[in-house]
Amino acid sequence: MKKIRTDIQPRLGKGRKKHYGLQRMETFFQLNNLTASKELLNNVMSYALKRNSWIKEDPSVIYHFHQEMRSFVRAGYFIMLKEKKLVVNTQWEEVSPLALGLLSEKEYQNPLLVFKKAFKEYSIKEFDYFISGMVYFSMGIYDKLPERNMINPYIHLLKMLDAAYLIIERKGKI
Repeated sequence: MKKIRTDIQPRLGKGRKKHYGLQRMETFFQLNNLTASKELLNNVMSYALKRNSWIKEDPSVIYHFHQEMRSFVRAGYFIMLKEKKLVVNTQWEEVSPLALGLLSEKEYQNPLLVFKKAFKEYSIKEFDYFISGMVYFSMGIYDKLPERNMINPYIHLLKMLDAAYLIIERKGKI
């Protein structure tokens, strides 16, 4: 009898299509609003750093967000790997500071730099550890705070959300 193995977690690079990471990001933004995702990420982060409170959201919403962010990080890593095939540079244009968000002007012109910098500093496993820890600490009251710096990965995630949205927007898919 042949064993049938069901793989719940998506494997990195499992898709054979050229723009697999882009398809994952498109799906992420079809299911999630950019503003709502950043707000929920901000809430989870702020409650993770508070000692005597926990997040008021439904735990199923937080778990779903956790899974979506893990998938988003993997899609960003896949996009960074396929950087040479993906060109998203635009012509230099005058941009208001509100449109930039957390991105610098250079990152706004080439959003792939955000992913390159984030994955140069942290691996996928470190982002998974950060996201899991952030969710864990936001859902309960604990005496101890996380042992690692949680601010830098948080900033990278916010920048990656902005950069991914720019990439998808420039491709004309949203």
